[in-house]
Amino acid sequence: MKTYTGIALLLMSVAPVAAGGIERAPQSLSALFEDGNYVELSFGAVDPEVSGTDQVGADTGDVANGYGFVGLSYKRQFSESLSGALIIEQPFGADITYAPFDLATLSGGSPVLGGTKVSVDSTTYTALLRYKMPNNLSFHGGLRGSYASGNVTLNGGAYGPVAGYNVDLDGAWGLGYVVGAAYEIPEYAARVSLTYHSKVDHDFDTVETGPAITTPFGDLPLLNAEGSTTVSTPEAVNLEFQTGIAADTLLFGSIRWVNWSEFQVDPTAFTQVTGAGLVDLEDSTTYTIGVGRKFTENWSGSASFTFEPEGDDLVSPLAPTNGRKGITLAAIYTMDNLKITTGVNYTKLGDATPETVDTARAQMEDNDLWGVGVRIGYSF
Repeated sequence: MKTYTGIALLLMSVAPVAAGGIERAPQSLSALFEDGNYVELSFGAVDPEVSGTDQVGADTGDVANGYGFVGLSYKRQFSESLSGALIIEQPFGADITYAPFDLATLSGGSPVLGGTKVSVDSTTYTALLRYKMPNNLSFHGGLRGSYASGNVTLNGGAYGPVAGYNVDLDGAWGLGYVVGAAYEIPEYAARVSLTYHSKVDHDFDTVETGPAITTPFGDLPLLNAEGSTTVSTPEAVNLEFQTGIAADTLLFGSIRWVNWSEFQVDPTAFTQVTGAGLVDLEDSTTYTIGVGRKFTENWSGSASFTFEPEGDDLVSPLAPTNGRKGITLAAIYTMDNLKITTGVNYTKLGDATPETVDTARAQMEDNDLWGVGVRIGYSF
């Protein structure tokens, strides 16, 4: 049954962008449960399409840019009871661009949101230890270091007097922790694990620029400032399970909750002028269920379904989707100590209504994405 560990790993690697908030991967620790010493390289690509019509009837164009990802995991078995792992991944990110509108020719993108864009990049480094008790119960935990950066531009008629505002969040480190427990029944290939990921605070050096703001004292550059902005990537809880249900057949799945409401981006000047921050996101819960099957000594495969319920119809223009339903198909080829896992994911993205000041500015409908991923693992 140990072949099936790679099924859950691939599932996490091709689960795509458009999960709650700006999540691109669900931060699974499955590599920690591999047998013996293990190293793994993962990579892939996601091609989303998110488009719609703004409140004046103009086409927004495809606002979601494609992206690639890489990851590396190394697990070491120190003794029968004690093991450790180092996991490098890119769990959070965003790349949204509304094509600019040319006022002179009345052409281009949306006059309501055109020119609005966001870019977020992050890489996390998680160092873990796992201690296995004689009764099949184990405990795991460790530290997570995160390096992130971001840039946001607000533009178009939806932003009124602050249209043209830009904030640059320079790269910064943050530190958090991971703690959890697992219970296994090896003869049934059964395992249930529960893991808590703490929030991680980043203190970004911040540069804000924007148009002059009209006041009783004249037009003043109130949006121009340099300072520091604290942003927290949110806390999360992962429940993952797998169990054999027949000879060479495995049932697996996960439930993931993320506290996105604590993810606030509040640059000083922007907040003082508008009385609000840049983003307002809802908490998310994502469900996954799948079945894996071993066909031959070398080949296994799986199919899984992912569901994230829709939330409030009104969403941030910087995260213009609402819920998702996805299917992942995976194939695993095993030869001696080498395991190659490949897969493809198709996800239907929920319709969403980007808003500013609680007013609908566009309607994004009939959107989807494709993702592909490859994991190469070696046991030694």
